[in-house]
Amino acid sequence: MGKLEKKVAVITGAARGIGKQIALTFASEGADIVIGDIITMETAAQEIRSLGRKVVTVKVDVSSKQQVKNLFDTAIDNFKKVDILVNNAGIVRYASILDMSEEDWDIVLEVNLKGVFLCSQAVAGYMIQQKYGRIINIASIAGINSIPQGLTSYATSKAGVIQLTKVCAIELGPYGINVNAIAPGIVITDGLYAGRTQVETELFIKERVNLTVLDRVGTTQDIANSSLFLASDESSFITGQVIAVDGGRTGLK
Repeated sequence: MGKLEKKVAVITGAARGIGKQIALTFASEGADIVIGDIITMETAAQEIRSLGRKVVTVKVDVSSKQQVKNLFDTAIDNFKKVDILVNNAGIVRYASILDMSEEDWDIVLEVNLKGVFLCSQAVAGYMIQQKYGRIINIASIAGINSIPQGLTSYATSKAGVIQLTKVCAIELGPYGINVNAIAPGIVITDGLYAGRTQVETELFIKERVNLTVLDRVGTTQDIANSSLFLASDESSFITGQVIAVDGGRTGLK
């Protein structure tokens, strides 16, 4: 029996990258999956079905309260419950504090922070009724203390996610709901290659490897494994925590 047998997980931003790997890992451990994303989700859905699990896809902009409501209404209509929420959807806009436009600032905060708030608020009522739930927020080490230049709005949004995690843990804990965050370091995803040449990408990765204690960058499976732990009953006495999955970069090097 898998660690998430008979569980239902809603995962935002799960069409690709970290979110997709979390979805596949949860499915391999017995969970049925609801994917919420703004891009096509069929490839991820097919891979989940190949693991023998049920999957529902919902197009959703997590910064829209109405669309978030539809996401969870759809989950309940199809599965009658939600046991796990992974708030993974996020975006980044690169600019210094001097160059950041108001529009770019707003959209990053809307998706990365408001989206976590809306999804957590929407699922909390269902989890309170069943007196059980796991909420996992994908933050970033940029929200702790490792802040490269140009991540003005992104770092701010992820720091907000970390504080929101702690607030939700306090308020929802009495109802049997655990709320934690994962703060990834640099992780190899398709997005890492966007806008960079092969040479630029290799240099970027090499520079980040040198910042870690373990002398490698992360994989999507590294984040998925940590998410599985927090989603499972193995972490039942852990809440309000932020786990840095960064190869020892935060506070060590």
